[in-house]
Amino acid sequence: MNFSELDLHPLLARAVAERGYTTLTPVQEQTLAVTLRGRDAAVQSQTGTGKTAAFLITILEKFLREGARRRTTSLIIVPTRELAAQIEGEALLLNRYAGFTVGCLFGGVGYAGQESLLKKGLDIAVGTPGRLLDLADKGRLKLKDVGVLVIDEADRLFDMGFLPDIKRLLHKMPPRSVRQSMLFSATLNRISRDLAYEHLERPIYIELTPEQMTVDTVTQRLYRVKSHVKTNLLLGILKREKPRNALIFTNQRHNAERVAMRLERNGYRCRHLSGDLPQHQRQKVMDDFMAGKFPFLVATDVAARGLHIEGLEMVVNYDLPQDHENYVHRIGRTARAGACGQAVSFICEKFGRHLEAIESFIGQKIELVTPRMEDYETDRSVEFEERRPGLRERGRERSAGPGRGRASGRGR
Repeated sequence: MNFSELDLHPLLARAVAERGYTTLTPVQEQTLAVTLRGRDAAVQSQTGTGKTAAFLITILEKFLREGARRRTTSLIIVPTRELAAQIEGEALLLNRYAGFTVGCLFGGVGYAGQESLLKKGLDIAVGTPGRLLDLADKGRLKLKDVGVLVIDEADRLFDMGFLPDIKRLLHKMPPRSVRQSMLFSATLNRISRDLAYEHLERPIYIELTPEQMTVDTVTQRLYRVKSHVKTNLLLGILKREKPRNALIFTNQRHNAERVAMRLERNGYRCRHLSGDLPQHQRQKVMDDFMAGKFPFLVATDVAARGLHIEGLEMVVNYDLPQDHENYVHRIGRTARAGACGQAVSFICEKFGRHLEAIESFIGQKIELVTPRMEDYETDRSVEFEERRPGLRERGRERSAGPGRGRASGRGR
């Protein structure tokens, strides 16, 4: 189905066309068929499937059609500042000709600028739960005016402990019967369904199968490798494949920093991203990566949630994710908008037990590759660690010395 068949308001249709949107994704087609009719929806969707455009088009179309009769605002609740900024950017593009006011409300920065935005009036507010509650308690954010509510990445909001805050926000809003509400989650688990049942008005449940959620244009490969030579194999793959950029996932924040350091010391421009970094620093790293200022980023799931990178060529699961749903979430960062991409995963003795659940969830076997000796590269960062023993003591993962991973073939 094409966007031209939706009969959108001319101002919105023009912005959608200029944004380059032509054919609806499955999530967009199924969601908009419900929400453009004013119905509530609870949608199972992964990052990269087009859900952001789906709920923004719903909001903008509703506001444009109401015109001077409109007396309400829209609120989009998200788990992180980074995701809020990305949604704001997309909203500004789609709102180009509509003329509504759009703004972000999140913590980690002062209140003055955001309070000024609210004083002038926001038609579409995107924010994180803690800051939204603070502004509402101060009387700056008028939750009683919310006529359209979006809860995005609900599963991650729950994982981060925001469920009580979300419920407090909901109780300050108009009844569900007089507002339109949409909930988006990577999985419609019990918590998501309970929240939808309690706070959405007779919602339509839209669920994609795991096969639909897996990006078809991603080439997936799995390498069986011992933990102590994973860095050697990563270096070999980067040398052989020569990706223009890559997002590398680890399960632990200390490992993200360590892998990034090793790549840097082997000549790859790289940074790391984890939840313990200050908010402003995380934002700077993400902005620089998305702008192409450095090609390789090592990140944990929490830090990289909602990250959207145009033209990402490769995703590497340095650590196989412990949550099978996160596998789909990770590899969906590449091969967006019909492009092709690669997903490389390492299965080691520490995280290998999670493979069965992943393959069962996506409904397919991932191609298993046995590394050859020539697939490994010497890790030159070991030279630094040998000169500074403290680095080795702080590391949780031991790296093979120069040539050892290649010569012994222990990654087989």
